[in-house]
Order: sequence, then structure tokens, then C-alpha cells
Amino acid sequence: MKCYVCAKMGKNTDAVAACIVCGMGVCMEHAIYEETPVWKGDYPVRLEKDIEKMKRIMCPPCHEALKENW
Repeated sequence: MKCYVCAKMGKNTDAVAACIVCGMGVCMEHAIYEETPVWKGDYPVRLEKDIEKMKRIMCPPCHEALKENW
């Protein structure tokens, strides 16, 4: 799998992970690995504090959307 963000810029970079939200392949440069809130329920999405403090990998667009709603 290749990094989707890099591919859009015309680069050919191997992905090292998939975004936990959308499944997009991301390389080391574009993978964001940090503690995130937990999604609860259906729409509208409710975010709750993760008591286990797990780190998850996200792509830049999903990370930005999450931060806007956190």
C-alpha cells in the first residue's frame, strides 16, 4: 500500500499504517500517532475521554476533523 497523501503530491511512498478512522494508507511523515478521544454512539458523534489513554494512528484530514470537534 502507498501513502495516499504522498500519492496526491506525485510521490511514491510506502504506507506504514492505515488511519483508524477512514483507512487511508499513510507513511511515517503523514501518520499522526497520539491519544485520541473515543467515539460513542451514532450520529451526531459524541467524543468521550479515553480512560485507557491508547494512542491511535490517524491521517492528517481525520486528525484535523477530530481536533475541531474535541
